[in-house]
Amino acid sequence: MISESELLAKVPTQLFIGGEWVAADGGRTLAVNDPSTGETLAEIADASVADGVRALDAAVAVQEEWAATAPRERGEILRRAFELVRERADEFALLMTLEMGKPLAEARGEVAYGNEFLRWFSEEAVRIHGRFGSNPEGTGTIVTSKAPVGPSFLITPWNFPLAMATRKIAPAIAAGCVSVVKPAALTPLTTLYFAQTLVDAGLPKGVVNVVTTSESRALSAEIIADPRLRKLSFTGSTPVGRQLMKQAADGILRTSMELGGNAPFVVFEDADLDKAVDGALLAKFRNIGQACTAANRFLVHRSVADEFSRRITERVQAMTMGRGTDDGVQIGPLVDDNAVSGSHELVTDAAGKGATIAVGGSIPEGPGSYYPATVLTDVTPDARLLKEEIFGPVLAIVPFDTEEEAVRLANDTEYGLVSYVYTQDLNRGMRMIEKLQTGMMGLNAGVISNAAAPFGGVKQSGIGREGSFEGIEEYLTTKYTFVPRA
Repeated sequence: MISESELLAKVPTQLFIGGEWVAADGGRTLAVNDPSTGETLAEIADASVADGVRALDAAVAVQEEWAATAPRERGEILRRAFELVRERADEFALLMTLEMGKPLAEARGEVAYGNEFLRWFSEEAVRIHGRFGSNPEGTGTIVTSKAPVGPSFLITPWNFPLAMATRKIAPAIAAGCVSVVKPAALTPLTTLYFAQTLVDAGLPKGVVNVVTTSESRALSAEIIADPRLRKLSFTGSTPVGRQLMKQAADGILRTSMELGGNAPFVVFEDADLDKAVDGALLAKFRNIGQACTAANRFLVHRSVADEFSRRITERVQAMTMGRGTDDGVQIGPLVDDNAVSGSHELVTDAAGKGATIAVGGSIPEGPGSYYPATVLTDVTPDARLLKEEIFGPVLAIVPFDTEEEAVRLANDTEYGLVSYVYTQDLNRGMRMIEKLQTGMMGLNAGVISNAAAPFGGVKQSGIGREGSFEGIEEYLTTKYTFVPRA
């Protein structure tokens, strides 16, 4: 296993523009910190607005050439990148743990998951096709064809540094689109190392450009306003997504928005409680609760609520909190102190309104951005955490009495990303597929993400889909040609 210092020495710290590693304008840098200690891991280039424009210039310069590159060649580059990421899996996992805090075992899982987007879209690159056929009147032929959307701006979040990068970059490459990638300032190292991996896989200069910056708002606004940009893809909070969509409207940009969530986890009276508890722990505490797909509201039938709460509390009490690199750790640090205070604020609010803290609920002393796994029972309807996204290891249990009440409570949110339902009644499960207002659902499953499945939500959780067949369509336009019959 490579040491932490050896790994950090391998990671590029400059901007990646036009196939070259370059310093930021004026030599500016920003610090990337270890959330387990607060200490600085690396100083990296801090891009100015002008650097962002330079990156777009480099992308635009090769768009025509890249679009004309054979689909097979684009696919082979992605396949080589897949093989290289697999070879470097331990390095990517450790790097994510260092800069984001997640336990190393989970980081390894993210490498496997994120890498699948490279393999999936390497195969989809050669399956871009249209249609050919007569019109209904018999007067001519309808021809439809696909073409790359064009230069794309890809904004990735801090919580899944590799998977969110591959989920956007891979379909763009496969479709023939060039891109400027802006990773989150909190966790940029993984994306920088991935960019080097793409170089090692043979990606031509300028096809993918990476800018890291502390001036995200200003840099993004400048790139989005540029008339040469044709596509914006963003993963992050709903408020930021709204602002970006407003900016994108001026240029009529194709947009993909994977935004916030407030997922319900519904446990009916006939559920297999052993499986429901296992699923709940996965759905809640994966990534230390810092996932848009994390279950936030646990709606449990009153007849089994006490037993479910007891089993959950026992399992949570046994969880080990510590640095993500330590053996046996299940709860690593949150990404920064703001995340800690945000989680604690919601717990304090719920407790003040009548909820019971079964375990956790206090900020530990000492260095690092830690918050313990917390279980709240008998959460009241006016608690803020039932309306707001909880980006932390906080599990809130709300009892219900009827199926109709469960549906009402589950849908009582502006978000609609994912839901989880546990029942042994197939007919009820089918009713939930129809009635729950979410873009995705896990039926007796606590983890559902897969590169071959369309990922995305409804309502305030976003527009568009990533992964699956739908994922590459986000980077393609459809052209119709009419050919009259002679």
